[in-house]
Amino acid sequence: MLEAREAMRAYYACMAYMDAQVGRVLDALTAAGLDRNTIVVLWGDHGWHLSEKGMWAKGTLFEVSARGPLFIADPRMRTAGRTTRRTVEYVDMYPTLTDLCGLPKPAWTEGASLRPLLENPDAAWDHPARTFAVRNWAIGRSVRTERWRYTEWDEGRGGRALFDHDNDPHEMRNLAEDEAHKPTVEAMRKLLR
Repeated sequence: MLEAREAMRAYYACMAYMDAQVGRVLDALTAAGLDRNTIVVLWGDHGWHLSEKGMWAKGTLFEVSARGPLFIADPRMRTAGRTTRRTVEYVDMYPTLTDLCGLPKPAWTEGASLRPLLENPDAAWDHPARTFAVRNWAIGRSVRTERWRYTEWDEGRGGRALFDHDNDPHEMRNLAEDEAHKPTVEAMRKLLR
């Protein structure tokens, strides 16, 4: 138990240290007058289990591990400080930055520009996020919409899970085998493909 507390304390200390460093960078931009014409993007690695689900690791397909921080500040946007509930992926960063900088988006680029969400965090958005992981040589794939996370291991042969984030944000109740959720499972499977 003491080791767990120490691990958590160290993890949170790292986050607090990074928060302070980001503050220093933002203060320096402001002091130099660059905050009025600089787009700031901060994103980090995906999460880490701190004993959730009995794990001390990353690289799972649960929300706590698959989700990561993402902040975008564009001084031209009037939505500063607002958050969105929309689901986005890191693959969206390149098209977002090319869009914000007025550069053409190469045809080979994946992802979608997040500009509509920067302009209006409540804008309609239908881009799910996908996550992949390998464990014991099995491939796991997950797709996340605003409400649902659906996961399959080895194309479902190694197990599957469906979580309703509106009612179960900590992913405690797997609904994948519940007959009432069969249509949702099928819809999520299509998104996963």
